[in-house]
Amino acid sequence: MPAATRTYWLTTPCRIRRKDQSLVIERDDNPDVHIPVTDVRDIVACSHVDLNTSVVSLLNRHRINVHLLSHYGDYAGSLLTSDTSTSGEAVLAQARIAADSAASLGIARSIVDACAFNVRRVVDRKLLTRPYAVLQESVAGAATPAQLMGAEGTFRRSAWEVIDTKLPDWLQLGGRQRRPPKNAGNAFVSYVNGITYARVLTALRLTPLHSGISFLHSTMERQRHSLVLDLSEMFKPLFAERILLRMASRNQLKEHHFDQDTNQAMLSDSGRRLVVQTVRDELATTVAHRTLGRQVAYDELLYLDALALTRHCLEGTPYKPFRIWW
Repeated sequence: MPAATRTYWLTTPCRIRRKDQSLVIERDDNPDVHIPVTDVRDIVACSHVDLNTSVVSLLNRHRINVHLLSHYGDYAGSLLTSDTSTSGEAVLAQARIAADSAASLGIARSIVDACAFNVRRVVDRKLLTRPYAVLQESVAGAATPAQLMGAEGTFRRSAWEVIDTKLPDWLQLGGRQRRPPKNAGNAFVSYVNGITYARVLTALRLTPLHSGISFLHSTMERQRHSLVLDLSEMFKPLFAERILLRMASRNQLKEHHFDQDTNQAMLSDSGRRLVVQTVRDELATTVAHRTLGRQVAYDELLYLDALALTRHCLEGTPYKPFRIWW
């Protein structure tokens, strides 16, 4: 991902004020932090944040987006700048493919297969061999995006069961539950998925594609960027499931990292800071790219996938969704 600037993460309640060409982060019990706008690509607010119109004006002028996560870590929305990289030519090409049921379904099939491939690679290749084979058969025979998502849901349920065998009792998911998450494991997954969604949105807005025209999820989704929902599918396993299993095996997650009540749970303040720092470190991790012949950060992989879809729409280059190769 083009990165002359960086992402700034807000993990505790704060106020953002403007001073000349800098953002001032004010916290009640900590010294103010001054950040030049030239050092910020976007902001991910993982806790309550207060800002005014003067700040919004400065953010818009320098094309700095703010992504907001809810109390439970779900994606709550974004303050997006008015200036984007979207081009009419790309949007028209994207819309033509989305309107072509065969072409659109081909992309949707590849997304679902890549997502399941990544889940199997992260969770357990042996135990998920049969469920993955069943998914591939279902994907090949699916005639609608709804059928594809149904096949993905069936595979995911098998994956959740396998994941629970690798987690301590108090961290097991017991099936995927959202809004609000019912237990600590679901709270972790929802929180990291929310961050992943925000990062994919940032990556997508660097391309000329329109975030509201999708291939797997409904383009009529009014409260979400439906193409971001498509592209984030392949990356959720890289971050949510992979990090959950790793932190559990290393005994890094403790019960005090979560606040749990009857039928709902969320990360505590200490848990939120721990998870956000872990995801930040993961996004900065590099891997040797097989095609580019250089090291790329995981964060850049999101942009490269969106760029591959752009090339497919504009040039007809085959789109191969991201698959974990290492």
